[in-house]
Amino acid sequence: MKKIISVLLVSLFIFSCTDINTKLNTDPNSAYTTVPSTVLSYAQKGLSDYVNTPNVNENNFRLTMQYWQETTYADESNYDFVSRNISNNVWRDEYVVVLNNFNQAKKLIMAYSPTANESVTWPVTMKNQLAIIDMQMVYVYQTLVDTYGDVPYSKSVDLTNNQLPVYDSGAAIYTNLITRLQTDIANLDASGTSFSSGGDYFYSGDIPSWQKFGNSLLLKLGITIADSNATLAQTTVNAAISGGVFMSPADNCQFPYLSTSPNYNPIYANVIASGRHDYVAGKTIIDEMNTASDPRLPIYFDPIAGTSNFVGGTIGNPSAYASFSVVGALTRTPNFPGTVLSYTEVAFYLAEAAARWNTDAAAAAYNTAVQASFTEWGAGDATTYLTANPYNSANWKQSIGNEAWLAMYNQPIVSWTFYRRLDYPQLVAPSTAMANADGKVPVRLTYPVNEATTNPTNWKAASTAIGGDLLTTKLFWDKF
Repeated sequence: MKKIISVLLVSLFIFSCTDINTKLNTDPNSAYTTVPSTVLSYAQKGLSDYVNTPNVNENNFRLTMQYWQETTYADESNYDFVSRNISNNVWRDEYVVVLNNFNQAKKLIMAYSPTANESVTWPVTMKNQLAIIDMQMVYVYQTLVDTYGDVPYSKSVDLTNNQLPVYDSGAAIYTNLITRLQTDIANLDASGTSFSSGGDYFYSGDIPSWQKFGNSLLLKLGITIADSNATLAQTTVNAAISGGVFMSPADNCQFPYLSTSPNYNPIYANVIASGRHDYVAGKTIIDEMNTASDPRLPIYFDPIAGTSNFVGGTIGNPSAYASFSVVGALTRTPNFPGTVLSYTEVAFYLAEAAARWNTDAAAAAYNTAVQASFTEWGAGDATTYLTANPYNSANWKQSIGNEAWLAMYNQPIVSWTFYRRLDYPQLVAPSTAMANADGKVPVRLTYPVNEATTNPTNWKAASTAIGGDLLTTKLFWDKF
């Protein structure tokens, strides 16, 4: 045994110190050659998972927007977002899982050395790839601002040198995002290539599709600040429309989930594969759709088992699964695509833009948006519905706000922003809601507890700047 040890020691010293360090710091079970397309696809799935999941540990906006109601445990329906550390999880999803991986993909692209055969085409390909990734980062940053207010931005992805980043002003971030996105759009070159279908799951690297995505996202940025910075909003919206936004469902930005674990739709994962019965339809939306004889109702929800009746659970109250309508069969299929940005959403932005700045076209744009929702859900022609629910120019915020709420049933984060910006529908907080909501539907998430404990100086400065770290503190674009 001693001879064996001696031989091993001699053998070790044959190698240089560099070789020893390399071997000691190399995990034989890990892959160290990473390509940007792999990191990109991981980030895209992380993004889609977050905006589409109904998991109460992460995305509770189907409950906040009163589309769904919990069955046994109604904590999140009553705005208890602390017990499960919801904000911590959202923060982690957006900054670590999504933004960090998008940023790592950018680094890999910039570090890549093209082969001799690629040297001519690589500059355009690289420019396209970087623009595509950066547009998705813009999407995530907007989502973060719209969720919290002031957030880490300028120092947020350099974790090596800025482990405790400062928070930037939400208004300043928006201004920068608009400029940044316009640069990304301008950098796209349809004469070149970008990613393959195996790396870019949203558009398979198709540049014209990414151009439409960029302009549609620019439209979203512009319309969101319409009440806080009308001049910048209008110029941004006009630039987006001029550049070309989504014009049909074929333009949708969606993640193609599969029928097998672990890559099926997160709705299916939570309402079917989990084996749990945690959700029923919310009374607010069911009552509205019943009253309007809305053809989308039997698509959004199934009737009570054994009946043709659609009944929703009272918001904030535990609701027995067997006594109420449940999530419809379409959205609970395993490979139902995850929507990141939709034509229906864009159509409602165009309707709102017309209502604000081109009133003669507003009614037609409103009709187009409602029809887009009907088409998206396979609900047929919307003419009869529109006759009963016409555009009201005297209160366009009510018309567009109510219809956007119904249309954005499967895009609850987007729905929440429409609600806060237009103040419709007039949702009522449950009487059982947590005291920290002050009897109101939340208009932001509070900052993560982790930030208050590990980054207290910057957390406190941001909390003071926005007017208090509360569920009721309105964001900069929501104070009008």
